[in-house]
Amino acid sequence: MFCWSCGAPLPALPPVVCPGCATEHWQNAKPCAGALVEDRGRVLLVRRAIEPFEGGWDIPGGFCDADELPATTARREVREETGLEIEILDLLGMWIDRYGEPQDGAPETLTLNIYYAARPANGVELRIDTGEVTEVGWFGPEDLPTNLAFPDHAAQVIAAWVARTTGLRGA
Repeated sequence: MFCWSCGAPLPALPPVVCPGCATEHWQNAKPCAGALVEDRGRVLLVRRAIEPFEGGWDIPGGFCDADELPATTARREVREETGLEIEILDLLGMWIDRYGEPQDGAPETLTLNIYYAARPANGVELRIDTGEVTEVGWFGPEDLPTNLAFPDHAAQVIAAWVARTTGLRGA
């Protein structure tokens, strides 16, 4: 690894101070956002077309742009991956995870995943982005797929959605 400021080799993985220019390097979690889109007691999931976890079922979402609020990211990512415009209902929660396996001795990429409960804003006609997604599906709490992408946090997020959905039905 090299210093992003002066280009000098770093003596270790972050956190580390560059010996050439004293720039501090940190391993901060990258912000991500997504939405559990609800319709008639079901949630929308997408099958990933790319690594990591290619072929696994995922919650629509992705990395936040540098100047983008997480709710805006969630709306953008759902629209890009599924064609749906969504209405954010509320914050479901936040989870820390790792984004795949580190490559070539690089530090692992940590992510802060912010998820919202949402609903379709204009119907449920889907249009998938075949560059990122191979399939979309609506799943009820009793028929969720088991091959989840990002299993360290996705199962917890979906469990939070199930608890929220079950709580709403009982109200």
